Amino acid sequence: MKKTYKIEVDCAGCALKMEDAAKKTAGVKEATVNFMTQKMIVEFEDGADAASVMKAVLKNCKKVEDDCEIYL
Repeated sequence: MKKTYKIEVDCAGCALKMEDAAKKTAGVKEATVNFMTQKMIVEFEDGADAASVMKAVLKNCKKVEDDCEIYL
């Protein structure tokens, strides 16, 4: 399953760091962050609970960019 989330990120470099952090999160099969559109597309592993995975994604993204926002 794929879902798109609105994000708030300040620069393209930060977006890349958020993308890498999201990809390393358990339950995420693939993640893409588009700085220009301020969106994150996340494809979840089969059987993963999207809501709980996204809470972990946000936590991991805040470790690399503490002022980022993902609107769940």
